[in-house]
Amino acid sequence: MNGPREHRLATPEGDICWFEWGTAGAGPSLLLLHATGFHARLWDQIVAALPQGTHVIAPDHRGHGRSYRPATLADWGATGDALLPLVDRFAGTPLIGCGHSMGGHALTRLSAQRRDAFRHLVLIDPVIMAPDHYAGQDALPIPDPAEHPVARRRNDWDSVGQMCARFADRPPYAHWQPAVLDDYCRYGLLPAATGEGLELACPPQLEASVYQNALRIDPYRWLSGLAAPVTLIRAPSGERGGLMDFSQSPTWPGLGAHIGAVRDERWDEHSHFIPMEDPARVAALLAAF
Repeated sequence: MNGPREHRLATPEGDICWFEWGTAGAGPSLLLLHATGFHARLWDQIVAALPQGTHVIAPDHRGHGRSYRPATLADWGATGDALLPLVDRFAGTPLIGCGHSMGGHALTRLSAQRRDAFRHLVLIDPVIMAPDHYAGQDALPIPDPAEHPVARRRNDWDSVGQMCARFADRPPYAHWQPAVLDDYCRYGLLPAATGEGLELACPPQLEASVYQNALRIDPYRWLSGLAAPVTLIRAPSGERGGLMDFSQSPTWPGLGAHIGAVRDERWDEHSHFIPMEDPARVAALLAAF
């Protein structure tokens, strides 16, 4: 499939950058939502493996990629709400939604608010915990993003190649397909504000604010409003070595049964980063719709 066209969509808070492959037609279009700290072009290898002519829409979430940057990203629900104008732009076109991690969480919010827009939801390890986890979370003080280890990520790079070489043999990137890692680095860097070198498109402190607040927002406030059938794909569950250990799934194993997923699968050979490790398998799953 040919490369995507880049678009800008004005919203009350700022411009959303989104990418489009193919053209909307009689069949459903595919809406792809990425994870925390990533960007829309991390779907490139999956899109390349889809049937020719598939219409694909992939936005950069607010604070990520080339979309606007709020001061903080304290509400995953608001991350979903920010994409409502994009969904409304395709009113009348049935959507197959696929979201990974934060993208899956945001997709449930979108689907609950636009119940007629989606024909099917594919949630890939959407980081939704058991219902009792969220009790009282919104009453806790908001943590300082500077205290999270992600805030200390390296943010100055000489080149895309330098970033790829540094990450190539480090977990979790060492398990990614090389072409996906190249996309992550190539489209995840922007010219530095200083005018010298490159910096991350999602600034470390902004990404840290996501992690500090991700589990404060209770998605069960809207999960009962899902109208579209759900396919849930998860990595294996087990004891994690901390909040930043994604070798095991951070998603509640009972989520599929709780929301009545029509398909609930555990892909045991993968970590949380399923789309990066096996884009062809994810593409085959999506092509079935």
